[in-house]
Amino acid sequence: MKTTILSLLVAAGVTQASVQGFDISNYQGDVNFAGAYSSGARFVMIKATEGTTYIDKGFSSHYTGATNAGLIRGGYHFAHPDSSSGATQANFFLAHGGGWSNDGITLPGMLDIEYNPSGATCYGLSASSMVAWIKDFGETYRSKTGRYPMIYTTADWWNTCTGGSTAFSQDYPLVLARYSSSVGTIPGGWPYQSFWQNSDSYTYGGDSDIWNGSEDNLKAFAKG
Repeated sequence: MKTTILSLLVAAGVTQASVQGFDISNYQGDVNFAGAYSSGARFVMIKATEGTTYIDKGFSSHYTGATNAGLIRGGYHFAHPDSSSGATQANFFLAHGGGWSNDGITLPGMLDIEYNPSGATCYGLSASSMVAWIKDFGETYRSKTGRYPMIYTTADWWNTCTGGSTAFSQDYPLVLARYSSSVGTIPGGWPYQSFWQNSDSYTYGGDSDIWNGSEDNLKAFAKG
């Protein structure tokens, strides 16, 4: 699988192809999935869970809407590394919509790990403890699905809270958040991003995301 992902994105780097998509949570109650598809979007990432106590109330309807519109879709989990182990949160995510199957229309789950909106910058964890937490989540997810999860983060958070760890660059697809006209410096030893969240506003709902490759590459990535 690792070779497949890398070869897809190397090809993408040569062709400069890209595909529009977006990500959403329950904060977007009225998402125009059909409009997004008509405008060229082909994928959407949908919030499923947070920590071990929160299930996004919009997940089910969003997932159905995305599927009906013909979009490739998948769930994401907002991490709280200070509240429970990575394995515990991965299992919670898997139990509430975060799974993956090789049906060709499901993205591997995404671990959303970024600044704590209500507390310590790195959730009170050292860089080594944060790296261990992410590995615990990722290995648990892989053991249950056969795929490593994607990691959503910013370069600043990654460098600050993992010490710029390169431990994930070969197996975990990167979803890099940077609201700008360019991707900027890629952290953590990743040679490129799989997806780029380039704006916090998308016409049809949520945030804008760009797949780093062609639509055929995206379909192959979903299939695994």
